[in-house]
Amino acid sequence: MWPSPDGLKARIQTLELENLTLRHQLAVLQRTAKRSKTTRWDRAFWIGLSRVWSGWREACLLVKPATVVGWHRSGFRLFWRIKSRRRSGRPHLEPTLRRLVIQMAWENPLWGAPRIHGELLKLGLKISERSVARWMPQRQPDPRRAQNWKAFLENHRDLISAMDFLVVPTWNFRLLYVLMILDHGRRMIRHVSVTAHPTAEWVRQQLRDAFPFDDLPTYLLFDRDAIFGAARAFVQALGITPKQIGFQSPWQNGHCERAIGTLRRDLLDHVVVRDEAHLTRLLKEYTRYYHEDRTHLGLNKDSPLRRPSEMKPNESAGIVTLLRCGGLHHRYRWTDAA
Repeated sequence: MWPSPDGLKARIQTLELENLTLRHQLAVLQRTAKRSKTTRWDRAFWIGLSRVWSGWREACLLVKPATVVGWHRSGFRLFWRIKSRRRSGRPHLEPTLRRLVIQMAWENPLWGAPRIHGELLKLGLKISERSVARWMPQRQPDPRRAQNWKAFLENHRDLISAMDFLVVPTWNFRLLYVLMILDHGRRMIRHVSVTAHPTAEWVRQQLRDAFPFDDLPTYLLFDRDAIFGAARAFVQALGITPKQIGFQSPWQNGHCERAIGTLRRDLLDHVVVRDEAHLTRLLKEYTRYYHEDRTHLGLNKDSPLRRPSEMKPNESAGIVTLLRCGGLHHRYRWTDAA
């Protein structure tokens, strides 16, 4: 008995789907070396086949029916996640503004979100305080982190002075000793003196000349020279707290060491010293240039005596050159045309 046309059509469709299924599984087996691996498109094929053909379970050989059902559920979850994602809301914070918030938070450990938000508003940046609080880094609530060592020294540098020796050879290889006393506040050379025979008594006399009773620093730094050690009690008698640096640690007296290096590079490496009087005159002239004219990186390119900035007085004004230290250095100023 022949089947009806509708039954024959359904039978043909079933055979075609079964043939397609078997061919697909054969293709999967042929492209894998050891273990069959299904791709994303393979999973989509099985999910779609299970929706249109009820007999797909009998032709399934590579995977279990439960696996196909699990794939379908995973696909549904992905579909629903994409469909329900947020399409509107608060705009994202720009990366440059985000980095600025983090920078302000690390540079100012005492600031909270309101302070940083206020600073950003003063810069004309539109941002909410809640966004600032969300992007601030997590900082340890340790009171010792309120300021770093650099900030601490900057806040106390006006109370610190330092002293050290440097040796200068003369034309006949005689050694002269220069004592330099430097104030940390504005890098001022408080006192400089020359001798051929440094002694503890000579150092004490220089300290008397350098520190009047109405102008005393709180701390005085010096190295482990025996002469400075002998003057330690005198420093305490003046009302100054002596601070001796560690063994072989010149970096602990870095400001004075750098000032001595600057003195050598700017002056002493370019002259031949004749005697004490000659060196004393050179040091006085250089000290005047150092205080009034020379710009310092540590002072934001200003001089210790706060050299004022000049403006061009008129269109016909020119630049005049002033000699310093016998022509080793110069200062430039505006001058009216003749």
